Amino acid sequence: MRHRWHGRKLGRTSKHRDAMTRNMVTSLIDEERVRTTLAKAKEVRRHAERIITTGKKGTLHARRQVASYLKTPAAVAKLMETIAPRYAERPGGYTRILRLPPRQGDAAPMALLELIDRDTTREEERRERRQKRKEAQGEA
Repeated sequence: MRHRWHGRKLGRTSKHRDAMTRNMVTSLIDEERVRTTLAKAKEVRRHAERIITTGKKGTLHARRQVASYLKTPAAVAKLMETIAPRYAERPGGYTRILRLPPRQGDAAPMALLELIDRDTTREEERRERRQKRKEAQGEA
């Protein structure tokens, strides 16, 4: 029986698992979208939801708690200044998991973990740059 057990081990030591989770939550805050395996996405979602909820409090104590978990000051600033206010009225459920086709090398189930109502301006800029690059290569 597995009563009251929580979390996934993901085939890693506890230190490795904690570091990986913190890195992935930081990347999720920075990029607002992360591509990973399904099991990791489900595990990271738990932590990301808690961090965003803590950030919504907006107090100095909450900022310090978030800063002790996230890896970069830029991620802390983005969470406190843009992401937390975006979800001020939302009572939870800040992320979604979209399933992707299996990974080619080992057929691991893949997923896209993303913030709901995310900012897509960076992706649109990347698409425009790629389009310009393709057009420039076509002309040359």
